[in-house]
Amino acid sequence: MRELIRIEGLEKSFYMPAGELKVLKGIDAVFNEGEVVSIVGASGAGKSTFLHVLGTLDKPTSGKVTYKVSSQKAEEGINPFSFSNGELAVFRNKVIGFIFQFHYLLPEFSAIENVMMPGLISRSQKSEVRSQKELYEKAEKLLEDLGLYARKDHKPGELSGGEQQRVAVARALLLEPKVVLADEPTGNLDTKTGEELFKLLMDINQKSGVTFIIVTHNESLSKRCHRTLEMVDGRLHGK
Repeated sequence: MRELIRIEGLEKSFYMPAGELKVLKGIDAVFNEGEVVSIVGASGAGKSTFLHVLGTLDKPTSGKVTYKVSSQKAEEGINPFSFSNGELAVFRNKVIGFIFQFHYLLPEFSAIENVMMPGLISRSQKSEVRSQKELYEKAEKLLEDLGLYARKDHKPGELSGGEQQRVAVARALLLEPKVVLADEPTGNLDTKTGEELFKLLMDINQKSGVTFIIVTHNESLSKRCHRTLEMVDGRLHGK
């Protein structure tokens, strides 16, 4: 497998009135193209913070995150934190997809409009060359693949929890990201629906080769990933 993301000496601290709170304490890791990796660990161990830094939603205190996604810079890679805020937003939208425990769908928009949102944002950033019609057709195809074609014009409040999360999956995949970061994607679902969603993610990985990094408390699901890493007290363990 080709290396996709390399993390070196990653640290993240938060500064509180009582002093510095170190959450990530020197993490080295490599994630490869086309693999599904689960990250497990106790609450408060730093899993979500790690995912936020990896997804460039938060900046590290120190250390390095390198994405090897550009054909011209594939060997040396890209440090997204060297970008301006505007450049970073474009990079994040094109390279990284997000699935959260809470789907964060916009309630006033239909399912298909929610799926289209990353593409519409990219068009406003002038980094997306597809027309609105092409984005609609892409979103429609994703919803069809996820068994939601008949629900595409429904608003989130008219969908079940599992359906809402599948809409969130479609939204994450719209711009064909290199990696999808999923933070407890089944945590808000019942066991059966969570199993169905997890199987869906594995099927997507098998068909499209997109990399998934999944934070989960569900050990039975994590064991079905290609490999599992454990976060313990701000450090990542495993191979």
